[in-house]
Amino acid sequence: MTRTADRAAPGTVPDSPSLPHSPSLSLPDSPSPAVSFSGVVKSFGTVRAVDAADLTIPRGETVALLGRNGAGKSTAIALLLGLDEPNAGTVRLFGETPARAVAAGRVGAMLQDGRPIRRVTVRELVAFVASTFPRPLPVDEVLALAGLTGLAGRRVDKLSGGQAQRVRFAVALAGGPELIVLDEPTAALDVEARRAFWDSMRAYADRGNTVLFSTHYLEEADRNADRIVVIDHGRVVADGTGERIRSAAGGHLVSFDLVDGGSQHADELGRLPGVVSAGVRAGRALLRTRDSDATVVALAGRGWIRRLEVTPATLEEAFVALTDSAPADPDPTKETV
Repeated sequence: MTRTADRAAPGTVPDSPSLPHSPSLSLPDSPSPAVSFSGVVKSFGTVRAVDAADLTIPRGETVALLGRNGAGKSTAIALLLGLDEPNAGTVRLFGETPARAVAAGRVGAMLQDGRPIRRVTVRELVAFVASTFPRPLPVDEVLALAGLTGLAGRRVDKLSGGQAQRVRFAVALAGGPELIVLDEPTAALDVEARRAFWDSMRAYADRGNTVLFSTHYLEEADRNADRIVVIDHGRVVADGTGERIRSAAGGHLVSFDLVDGGSQHADELGRLPGVVSAGVRAGRALLRTRDSDATVVALAGRGWIRRLEVTPATLEEAFVALTDSAPADPDPTKETV
C-alpha cells in the first residue's frame, strides 16, 4: 500500500531544479502544525548532531525520517520529545513546548529501548499507562488498534518479539495522542510481524492522527509514509514524497554494455543530457539520470553500446546518492546521535 498517491507532500531537495519549494500558506486562524523545528541546533562537544534544522509536519501526515547511523535522527527525536534541549532554535508540538504537549497527552512515543514488565498482563499494563493521562483512549480500543485483543490476558514477559512490539505500540497509544513518534519500530521483527505492525499503525493514522517514524527499512518508508525526510550530518538534505526524492536524486538508471570495455568513455557519459552520475563497472556503464528519454536519445547511434536497459531508481539508490558525499563513520560501534 502506498500512502503517497493522493497527497502532494511539501518540501524540497536543496539545489535541485526538479523539486521546487512550495511552502504552504499559513492563515492566521489555522491550527499550529503537529511538529515545528526552526533553526534547531544541538551539539555534543565539537559534534553538531543537529545543525540548523528546519522541519514542519502538518497535522494528519505520516512522515518517515531516514538517515545513516550518526546522521542525527535519534537526537532530533530526543529534542522533539523534550528529552533534551536544543542549544539554539525552537521545537514546538501543536504550538506548545514538547514538555507541555507530552504532559497534556498529545504525544505518544515508541522508542528503541524498553524491557518487558514481569508478572503483569497486557491489559493490566495498558490500563495502568492509560490511567496516567488526562484523556486516555478506552483500553479495549487501544488493544484493538494494536492488534492485541486476543492477547489481553497474556503476561507481557511471555510474549514473542513481535507481540511485545505491539504492546509497546499500545502503550504509546494509551494516552490518546494526536502525534505518535516511532523510533525504528520494526527493528529485528520478521516479515509477518512487520506487516502486522504497519497494519496497526495505518489504522491509527487513518483516524487523522500524525505519525513520525524512523526506519532503516527503506521500503517501509516508501510504502507507509506520505512524505520522506532524509537527514545527513544533522541537516535535512531531502524532503518530499518517495517519487519526488527518487526523481531529484536521479529518477532512472540507464545501463548498457560497452563493446570496447569502455572506461575511456566515462567523461563523455557524465556530460549526457539528464545524467546525474556515471560510472563503468566490468565493461557495463551505469548512468543515473533525471531524464531517461533525453539520455537514451543522446546515446542513439553510438556503435559501442549493446544491451541498453532503463529501470526506475529505487529509494535506496536515491538515499545513497543523497548521502554518499558524506564520510562514513569510522567507528561503527560509536553511539548513534
